[in-house]
Amino acid sequence: MFCPECGTWNRASAATCSRCGGPLPVVAGTPVERPDDEITALRRATGSRYRIMRRLGGGGMATVYRAEQMPLGRDVVVKVLHAHLSRDAEMAERFRREAEAAAQLVHPFICPLLDFGRSSETVYIVMPFLGGGSLAERVQKERAVAPAIVAAAAAQVAVGLDHAHRRGVVHRDVKPDNILFDEDGNAFITDFGIATARFHGRLTASGRAMGTPHYMSPEQAMGKLVDGRSDLYALGVVMYEALVGFPPFDGADAFSVGYKHVHEKPVNLAEIDSRLPAQLVTVVMRCLNKPVDERYARGDELADALLDYLSSTEDAAAPRRSAALARRPVPSERA
Repeated sequence: MFCPECGTWNRASAATCSRCGGPLPVVAGTPVERPDDEITALRRATGSRYRIMRRLGGGGMATVYRAEQMPLGRDVVVKVLHAHLSRDAEMAERFRREAEAAAQLVHPFICPLLDFGRSSETVYIVMPFLGGGSLAERVQKERAVAPAIVAAAAAQVAVGLDHAHRRGVVHRDVKPDNILFDEDGNAFITDFGIATARFHGRLTASGRAMGTPHYMSPEQAMGKLVDGRSDLYALGVVMYEALVGFPPFDGADAFSVGYKHVHEKPVNLAEIDSRLPAQLVTVVMRCLNKPVDERYARGDELADALLDYLSSTEDAAAPRRSAALARRPVPSERA
């Protein structure tokens, strides 16, 4: 069993913890098998602050667990950097920067960071659990998401990105997996792990392009300096994929996808599905312009264009309301 005080794994028959010496609760039976080492290490690192419940999934950098924040009883997710990466100085620094960048950003549609910790080779961050899943899951399930839903979610994300951009933070990895929904359908942008900011030096000084190839702007694919308009290009790719079920560019490897972002023109959405609203198609395709000056200059400008589309649609009252609330400025945001 796990010690409720320090999280150390002990034999089921043990009366006291082998690490801290604290008393262990009496259990009715013996566990069938020993939990995996990563969960053991995570429980030891978090101690009694979090009750680690189960693994939700993972990616190339981290594994995500469902947990409960104690003693508040709040549902959270704990993202744990893979052990082999936590030993890599640059990867650990990228992960720490996710925590630092996210902590600088307080906005209704940016997923907040609740905690960060490091113990030995266990490095983790804690965020709220959002019960609506990700946009990637929605695209996988529905293939083509309703245009009004796509526009409302993108408007919320665009406003959150605008908040980050005005504070010198460029996300650099906007993709469907990093857009999460709460149970009311509101969209949140998360994972600022490779974000760059004015208050940091560049981790990409080597000239390497960092991000996910299918959603990279042309300038990012070439390893050039980027600004907020790069994120808006990526959000355009996200909307494109959500509307038709696949991104504008694909290829056998990252290089071929990046080449297409730089040199090829995306097929217009209207040619793929003539039923898509022309006004929304125009908005998405403007985001995908290769010259940065031909895209929307700010996230708020993109959000306004999406709201204009939503105001002209029928049967989109709920998405229109959620997007309009996202665009409504609070006193601290008026500048």
